[in-house]
Amino acid sequence: MQISIKTRLATIAILLFFNGIGQTLPKVKFETTQGEIVFEIDTINAPVTAKNFLKHVGMGTYKNAVFYRVVRMDNQPQNKIKIEVIQGGVFVEDQFEKIKPIRHETTKETGLLHLDGTLSMARMEPGTASTEFFICVGDQPELDFGGKRNPDGQGFAAYGKVVKGMDVVREIQLQKDENQTLGEKIKISNMKIVN
Repeated sequence: MQISIKTRLATIAILLFFNGIGQTLPKVKFETTQGEIVFEIDTINAPVTAKNFLKHVGMGTYKNAVFYRVVRMDNQPQNKIKIEVIQGGVFVEDQFEKIKPIRHETTKETGLLHLDGTLSMARMEPGTASTEFFICVGDQPELDFGGKRNPDGQGFAAYGKVVKGMDVVREIQLQKDENQTLGEKIKISNMKIVN
């Protein structure tokens, strides 16, 4: 009995699907002055962005990283499309601008959406992200592909999610700011891959 090409392709697709389910995704732990946050990094659906982040964690790029920006409903009066996030990374512009940016992996491509606790890349134009990241507080569909927060409609590149410490994320978001910039930056004292 000869198996059709369609049947073979369907079998391969099923095997790849179940192989992906069984794969353990890496986790990264942030130790901050407010507490610990643990992320699961999606190297399967967002390989370019996830591997870039893990590379920088491993290389020590984030040695002096901080959370420096908080966006809440009450501190973005000029924005018609409002979002809620906290942003962190290297922070020093002349430092992160020297780092080679990566290709923009849209949510249309990866299937990862900006839900509560999603870890995503901050950027200016598509293809300019390198080290700066943000965490969604609540679901943020306007940050997905086709969303209206960024005029180019390309959205942002989601690549992970908080699996422990959303209470810490929410606490950071409530810290005192001036025009979304934290008066006292939240230091990330240690950032490491934990599995």
